[in-house]
Amino acid sequence: MPLLQRIPKLKGFTNPFRVEYTPVNLDALAALGVSEITLDVIVERGLARRKDFVKVLGRGELTTKLNVSAHRFSASAKAAIEAAGGTTSEVALPFAVRPPASGNQHQNR
Repeated sequence: MPLLQRIPKLKGFTNPFRVEYTPVNLDALAALGVSEITLDVIVERGLARRKDFVKVLGRGELTTKLNVSAHRFSASAKAAIEAAGGTTSEVALPFAVRPPASGNQHQNR
């Protein structure tokens, strides 16, 4: 059967290298009442599961200084934390990122 007829039953493409993050907003971090926020604190308070990758998003306002460590930060969250006098530190992912393709478009098929 030709490829064009086989494609609809595949129901799209699933990227095997996709990394999904659990979003945590600044207002949720401010509600914790802790100045040193690590991944363990986020898991203990129920904002994420143990093996989830956490991304801090910028919804909400900070009035206190927070030292936050997570896997990723949005640009607005990083700016808000640093404007409040806090620090951000990114935790490395436990796996290596796929290496970039080498060669030209005809060699990478």
